[in-house]
Amino acid sequence: MNPEPVHLGGPRFRSEPVALYRELRREYGAVAPVLLDADIPAWLVLGYRELHQVTGDSVLFSRDSGLWSQWDRVPDDWPMLPMIGRGNSSVLHTVGERHRARVAVIGGALEAVDPFELRTHAERFADELIDAVCAEGETDLVARYAALLPVRVLATLYGFADEQGPGLVAALNDMVDGQEDALAGQLHVAASMARLVADRAARPADDVVSRMLASGRTAGRSAGRTAGGPALTHEEIAQDLIVMLAAGHQPTAGWIGNSLRLMLTDDRFAASLFGGRRSVAEAMNEVLWEDTPTQNVAGRWASRDTRLGGRAVRAGDLLLLGIQAANHDPQVRTHGTALPGGNGAHFSFGHGEHRCPFPAQEIAEVVARTAVEVVLDRLPDLDLAVPAATLTRRPSPWLGSLTSLPVRFTPTAPRG
Repeated sequence: MNPEPVHLGGPRFRSEPVALYRELRREYGAVAPVLLDADIPAWLVLGYRELHQVTGDSVLFSRDSGLWSQWDRVPDDWPMLPMIGRGNSSVLHTVGERHRARVAVIGGALEAVDPFELRTHAERFADELIDAVCAEGETDLVARYAALLPVRVLATLYGFADEQGPGLVAALNDMVDGQEDALAGQLHVAASMARLVADRAARPADDVVSRMLASGRTAGRSAGRTAGGPALTHEEIAQDLIVMLAAGHQPTAGWIGNSLRLMLTDDRFAASLFGGRRSVAEAMNEVLWEDTPTQNVAGRWASRDTRLGGRAVRAGDLLLLGIQAANHDPQVRTHGTALPGGNGAHFSFGHGEHRCPFPAQEIAEVVARTAVEVVLDRLPDLDLAVPAATLTRRPSPWLGSLTSLPVRFTPTAPRG
């Protein structure tokens, strides 16, 4: 008998996801049948080993969304389209040599980012955001800080004007939440990116977009032969830039908020709130295991009939990557297991051919750590303003970040 699928979403995904994934694993095993919005079926991969298998075999479990057997059931206004990607030709949905060529373009453009310049941008924007609230004695460190900072840094690295940042933040939030404004958010980001790409194609500068345009002209070409196909089009580059912006902003904002929550609610990290720095890195790494900002990822598509975690997976089935669930899999970690410092075997940056490029991981870590350290420097006597149990998470099946983090502190004067 086929197990009854469960809806991916609802209040428990926002309030107690770890307990929910534990129950799903107990009831369904390592792979659970789920229903997305409009009752579209999919599989949620809960097991660590099973997730390792799915992300490590890009032939059997392809990133090509065109394989999906459910496209005829998906309405044109489906709010999850921005995250699933019908007709999406971004780097997320390409495979083989073309994918590797595009990853090389992205990696090269990000690797050229000067780390000192990156830190300077992050500190400048973090200080500006703290200046706006430090005299008030209270604020929401998610809405007025974490949710604004990463995209401002990334927009500067791209070449966007500072005043475009707030609109990009709102649109990206709408995209990833997967609610009624998701498609409008996607259109805003796409239009903004297309304009920037066209401008940089005409007037190159020292920024990520210009570097991608320059290297994209010879993407896949080596020693007189074309390994990855023709040069990247402006549309392909714009799509890849959108992927990088979404992947770099929302998870990093969640990483900042979740790390601050941990440090405000766990006595092990209390010393860091009074000027210490040794615990910041440990708190951030623990969040990637215990409270990862990227809860689930869409996805992979089975290229043929197979079995996974005891389930009969059919060709064209969608598999969702249960990052949070896999990080808590009791087969590899018993509940409450202490995490050795620096253990990076979590799935928070993905795994396999489609994992987050290493230069992008470094940028996210610099932005997130700078954000946490600036808060600790600037807001003395920082304390949570509400009971920890009342904190809630975003209404998204993909993200595990907080909706708010209200805090109190001794008012101080802005630095400016």
